[in-house]
Amino acid sequence: MSKNLKNLENQRAHLFQQLQMLGDFRPGTISVNYRKCGRKNCICARQGHRGHGPQFLWNTTQGGKSRAQSLRLGPELEKTRRELENYNRFLRLCNELVAVNEQICRFRPAHKIEDEAELEELKKTLRRRFSPKWPRK
Repeated sequence: MSKNLKNLENQRAHLFQQLQMLGDFRPGTISVNYRKCGRKNCICARQGHRGHGPQFLWNTTQGGKSRAQSLRLGPELEKTRRELENYNRFLRLCNELVAVNEQICRFRPAHKIEDEAELEELKKTLRRRFSPKWPRK
């Protein structure tokens, strides 16, 4: 095994260790919103006033549906912020892992087949698997 391949396998093992230590994570973003209540005499109805708030929302899209959940200022908001950071770290680690695995696949040699009959059978199987299926008339 070449030294470069060994280094890549060590790098992959290190990435797996980092993934194990991530902790809780979830996708989404935190938005800060100010809203007007709609009462005519309220201060928020004045020109240039931002509105009531801030209101902190965790926003995400899962399964094609948008969701928003209100977060309280304090430990709940901090917990969600950490989970979102961990999710971004998870995405970065996954992208690095895919890149390292791709390099490993390029470096690792293909298995040699010495038996001629076995080689021909493999070629026949692969042709069937990867050739396009023509529609029957």
